[in-house]
Amino acid sequence: MSGFGEGEGELLTLTYPKPLPMRLDRWLVAQRPEQSRARIQKFIDAGYVRVNGVTGRAKTPLRLNDTVELWMPPPEPLPYLIPQDIPLDVLYEDEHLIVLNKPAGLTVHPAPGNKDGTLVNGLLHHCPDLPGIGGEMRPGIVHRLDKDTTGCIVVAKSQEALVKLQVQIQKRVASREYLAVVHGAPAGDNGTIVGAIGRHPADRKKYAVVHDGSGRHACTHWTLLERLGDYALMRFKLDTGRTHQIRVHCAHIGHPIVGDPVYSRCRKLPLTLPGQALHAFQLGLDHPIRKDRMLFEAPLPEVMEKLLKLLRRRAGVDTPPPESE
Repeated sequence: MSGFGEGEGELLTLTYPKPLPMRLDRWLVAQRPEQSRARIQKFIDAGYVRVNGVTGRAKTPLRLNDTVELWMPPPEPLPYLIPQDIPLDVLYEDEHLIVLNKPAGLTVHPAPGNKDGTLVNGLLHHCPDLPGIGGEMRPGIVHRLDKDTTGCIVVAKSQEALVKLQVQIQKRVASREYLAVVHGAPAGDNGTIVGAIGRHPADRKKYAVVHDGSGRHACTHWTLLERLGDYALMRFKLDTGRTHQIRVHCAHIGHPIVGDPVYSRCRKLPLTLPGQALHAFQLGLDHPIRKDRMLFEAPLPEVMEKLLKLLRRRAGVDTPPPESE
């Protein structure tokens, strides 16, 4: 690897503004949301971060008005991150961002056991300039949807757009709303689920609401739209974006999402589904460059429409759910 400031790259100079000290690595992760925690750690280990002119370490304590210099070389090429001609349902696109309606069964970005056939592979074919944005295996990805969750997802087409959109997600400027069909129906018409989410204590492949301090704060607001016999249609709004958040919170309150292969196993299905009946139907954000407010909606997938039609018929309900606000 090249040394600090050598070759192509980006040099950032930041000033630590807080009166109380904080570890260098933790603060940098918060300042550069488009970079993964692991990538920030690599920069520090490689000597690409200096504090007041001295090479920093992860545990270096920052104090008020310290000067932090971060050298970010271009992302290393990934030979297996190849463009693939995967059909994309584009809801909106300009030179800064693209908003898609993701289908079920499509993983967002490659992983060690899933190196192609992902949304990122399709985006690389659609937007050839993406490889240099964000680095590693998630070029341009602002937020994620689970493999079998459908609906709105925004992808940045420039580094500036990526940083600004990820800040909007962190600060809740961007809004994300979901529709889901669940088993049973909660009491009341609306409510909020607050429960820290972490690895399941007995099954490390799953997540759960945990009370041992190991989880991350998670908050989900819900509204009951329709009672459909033994099922219900619910609307969710996220304050946080933890892995499997809505799925875990629904299971936690005893109303797992219909078709969820992880959190509602052994439940009888009224209809064969490709995965959980969870759809990201609405996404609101400020345009990262123009600043105007934008609102996108993705129509329900056909299989979820069929599910609702079947449940309404069984429950003797003919009216569709209220239109989104």
